Amino acid sequence: MTLDSHGARGQQPAQPPSVTPQQPATRTAAAALWMVGTVASFSLMAVAGRKASLDHDTFEIMLFRSIVGFAIVAAFGAATGRLAQARPKAPALHCARNICHFAGQNLWFYALPLIPLAEVFALEFTTPIWVALLAPLLLGEPLTPRRMLVVALGFAGILFVARPGFAVLQTGHIVAAASAIFFAGSFIATKRLAAQNSTWTILFWMTLMQIVLGLVCAGYDGDIRLPSTEALPWLALIGACGLSAHLCITSALQLAPATVVGPMDFARLPVIAAIGILLYDETLEWPMIVGAALILGGNFLNLQRKRSRAVSGEAET
Repeated sequence: MTLDSHGARGQQPAQPPSVTPQQPATRTAAAALWMVGTVASFSLMAVAGRKASLDHDTFEIMLFRSIVGFAIVAAFGAATGRLAQARPKAPALHCARNICHFAGQNLWFYALPLIPLAEVFALEFTTPIWVALLAPLLLGEPLTPRRMLVVALGFAGILFVARPGFAVLQTGHIVAAASAIFFAGSFIATKRLAAQNSTWTILFWMTLMQIVLGLVCAGYDGDIRLPSTEALPWLALIGACGLSAHLCITSALQLAPATVVGPMDFARLPVIAAIGILLYDETLEWPMIVGAALILGGNFLNLQRKRSRAVSGEAET
């Protein structure tokens, strides 16, 4: 995604000096509001995912989430005249992207009831670090010393969060870490698709393809459990929050650079930790706190690398 520069525009000397920073400050404040929506969406989806897992397996959750998402995306497309954009460009890449996302999201939902919510989110935050590691292989980007440091910090954080040696390595930690790898593959594919497809087109095919994947995976045993009256609101909430999270973070990135939006996203971790403590009596242990700090530090360093490249690019033009 190409982000606009938010530098101050040239002004006449007679204009008040306070006019210059108003527009960037307003855009940053608007981006912060969108990120509040992002944090709320991911947090609600985690709580709803735990509730839905009491009645449905992850394949069924993904199936019903995709059905809700497709209904919303298709209705929005019909109302705004976007149905003509439904024909995808690079359909094979759409398939690869959605297989990765489907796998990652299934593993994420699977991990939710197994380990504390804060640990799931901390391991999910390794996604950008996996992108930094995979980009040289899949996108031909160089593996710089800074990237290697970012990856090292991420792996160190994983070791602290999972705590091998302090306790028995839990399935939830392995599954949550694996989900981040698949999310990284989805991100890299999305980066390529966004150059040829609109956001609506990507979401249209994401929800449609994942309905098919959900039907195949949930129905392989010939038994797809229909939503009960208790589970239906949670499944609807998962579908709505999955789309709203994407909408909110995309809108925030259109208003402010990734180096501004990225640190705002880090608020997800303390928020979900507080939710885990209040709703599920979860506790925060020191290895989790240290590991989360290392993972977020690696992400911050990665964002600083992007900021340096953006500044270099602006200097060259």
